[in-house]
Amino acid sequence: MSLKDSIKSNPRIKKLVHWMLVPTNEARPRLWVKWFVNPFIHKIGRGAKIRWRTRIDVLPFNQFILGDHSTIEDFSTINNGVGNVIIGHHTLIGMGNTIIGPITIGNNVIFAQNIVASALNHEYRDINVPIHEQKVLKAAIVIEDDCWIAANAVITSGVTIGKHSVVAAGAVVTKNIPPYSVVVGNPAKVIKQFDFTKQEWMRV
Repeated sequence: MSLKDSIKSNPRIKKLVHWMLVPTNEARPRLWVKWFVNPFIHKIGRGAKIRWRTRIDVLPFNQFILGDHSTIEDFSTINNGVGNVIIGHHTLIGMGNTIIGPITIGNNVIFAQNIVASALNHEYRDINVPIHEQKVLKAAIVIEDDCWIAANAVITSGVTIGKHSVVAAGAVVTKNIPPYSVVVGNPAKVIKQFDFTKQEWMRV
């Protein structure tokens, strides 16, 4: 059994380790983790940039990878507390985004402003227990290569957005999107797809 599995299997040790890494009732790692642990564990690619006003809530027990020549702009929040956050090459995470893993974002992806992509949910069905004390649910998000996610979109847990797709401003994506699609609305629906026979975008 690995060290990680040993810690997870013992509730007392898990609670202690978590407290050492993150202050009680917070998501942000302690400064010693940020300064002395994360730089040796997480991978920041060549030419990649994380603007200084970005909140990077990443912990050592899950992956955080930022690919070559990718940028995370100011006022964004990145959180890998419940799952890996993997961002590909030449990808832009615009201002004010919230990204909560587990999530994989491909190469050449554009995230505009104020987007929420959260792979985390909270159980709520036991009415005798406060929601924050119920278990965390997670289902990975995948954004394939060459996508454009426009401003104020919401991407919910478990969703895959196919290659070279466009999510319109304000759309709420609750289901998988096929490659080469344009989606709009709440819940998001496909309005266009690329026709490879005609070599043009066609309304659905």
